[in-house]
Amino acid sequence: MPKYRKKPVVIEAMQYTGHNAVEVMAWANLPEITEAFEGGIEIATLEGTMRAVPGDWVIRGVKGEMYPCKPDIFAATYEPVEG
Repeated sequence: MPKYRKKPVVIEAMQYTGHNAVEVMAWANLPEITEAFEGGIEIATLEGTMRAVPGDWVIRGVKGEMYPCKPDIFAATYEPVEG
């Protein structure tokens, strides 16, 4: 079976702490992000509305789309970029 590697892509991301919903909303510059439930936010994504809970990362994709990512997946997939 053929194998494939994800192309190196630089993304922007901010971790949602449960106390920074306003900061995440301002950074994302999207009114579709709203405080939706106790301790979490909902994000309008290309696949529909998704929830982010404290510890999740909110990622701006290569085409400007926003989506949440669990911390373990984020750590396995992304690393900091210098400069």
